[in-house]
Amino acid sequence: QVQLVESGGGLVQTGGSLGLSCAASGRTFMMHDMGWFRQAPGKEREFVASINWSTSKIAYADSVKGRFTMSKDNVRNTVYLQMNSLKSEDTAVYYCYLNPGGGIREYWGQGTQVTVSS
Repeated sequence: QVQLVESGGGLVQTGGSLGLSCAASGRTFMMHDMGWFRQAPGKEREFVASINWSTSKIAYADSVKGRFTMSKDNVRNTVYLQMNSLKSEDTAVYYCYLNPGGGIREYWGQGTQVTVSS
């Protein structure tokens, strides 16, 4: 089993910044990629960003490119999401995930609320 513990999030004004982190523990010997999805009220969960654990290649949703920055700490098995220039449409519950690869199911964090007020 893998456990994902998210931290960060909260309330910020439009144009502000917040940082999220997600620490993986447990059976982390298989880590293909980790990343973030988000879900706003009444909407489907959508992709935000991901990082390949081996190549460190990062992918971003078009809606966050240039504003969000994802990084990782291999030693701590932790990923980070720095969110700048936040907009009201960034308001959502942000979920961290870990994809072990090899056909093994993904793991998800409990979610953390990000609220951007105008």
